[in-house]
Amino acid sequence: MTDLGDTVLIVDDQPETLELLTDTLEREGMTALVAIRGQAALDLLAKVEPHVILMDAQMPGLDGFETTRAIKQMPGREHIPVIFMTGLTETEHVVKGLAAGGVDYVTKPVVLEEMIARIRVHLANARVAQGARAALDAAGRSLLALDDGGALLWSTPRAEEILADLFEDGRLVPSEALAGRLLSMRGVPDSRSRLTLGDRELEFQYLAPVRAGESLYRVTESRPGAREAVLRDRFGLTAREAEVLLWLAAGKSNQDIADILGNSAATVKKHLLQIYAKLGAENRATAAAMAVQLLAELG
Repeated sequence: MTDLGDTVLIVDDQPETLELLTDTLEREGMTALVAIRGQAALDLLAKVEPHVILMDAQMPGLDGFETTRAIKQMPGREHIPVIFMTGLTETEHVVKGLAAGGVDYVTKPVVLEEMIARIRVHLANARVAQGARAALDAAGRSLLALDDGGALLWSTPRAEEILADLFEDGRLVPSEALAGRLLSMRGVPDSRSRLTLGDRELEFQYLAPVRAGESLYRVTESRPGAREAVLRDRFGLTAREAEVLLWLAAGKSNQDIADILGNSAATVKKHLLQIYAKLGAENRATAAAMAVQLLAELG
C-alpha cells in the first residue's frame, strides 16, 4: 500500500479555493482530498480517514456547521480535527464553528502560511492523542471519554464491547438518565456509579478531565459468577476452589472465607492447598497476586 503521508480533506464549493489549497498542500508534501459539498464529504469519510479536515463554513445544502456536527457523530471519524475556513468573522460565527466540533478557524481570504502552520499544529496534536489511545487499546483498558453534553468522543475496544447495547448514534442511551449521572461525577476523582442491565452490572468510574470539554471514565462489567468462572477456566479449578481463590484475592482470611462460604476453616485450608498446587504457587500471597493480575485483565 502506498504511504500517502499526512492527508487533508478540503470541503469547499469554490473551484479557485480548492485549486489554491490543493497546490499548497501538495507542495508541503501532504495529500489533498476534495469534496465540493457537505454530503459528498460525509460519503467520502465513510471510505477514507484523513488526518485533518479544512471545512468551508458556507456551502449550499449542508453547510460547514451541519457537516461538522455529522462528522462528530461518525464512529471512527469523530476524533479528526476540523479547521473552519470562513469569511464570517463575527464572534457568534466563530463560536458556532467551535460548538459544532471545530478545533480552529482561519478567515478568508486564507493566509497560506498561517493555514499550513495551524494544520501542522493540529496534525501533531492528533498524533499524540492517537498514540495515547493506541497504547490504551493495546493494554486492554476499558476507557471512554465524553464531551460536556454526554456524547461519546472516543473509547477503547474493550469499552465498546461492554457498552455495545448502550450507545446509539454516538450517544449514550438512555442519554438523559445515564449521561446525566456520569456528567454529575465530573470533578470528583474516583467517584463511581453503578448500572444494572438484566444479569449485567456496569460500574463507571470518573478518572480525570483530559482537556477542556473532555472527561475520562473507566467502565467495568460483572455478571454473577463471571469472575469465578475466569479463575476456574484459567487455572483448572473446581467451582468451590475458584470461589475460595476469589475471596483470597480480595484479602480475606481463612476464617472470613469460611464464614462467607459456609465452610469450616479447615475445609478452606484444604481447598487452598489444592489451589496452590494447581497454580504452582508457593503460598497464599503468590496465589492471591496471580488471581489479582488475571482479574485485572478483565478491565
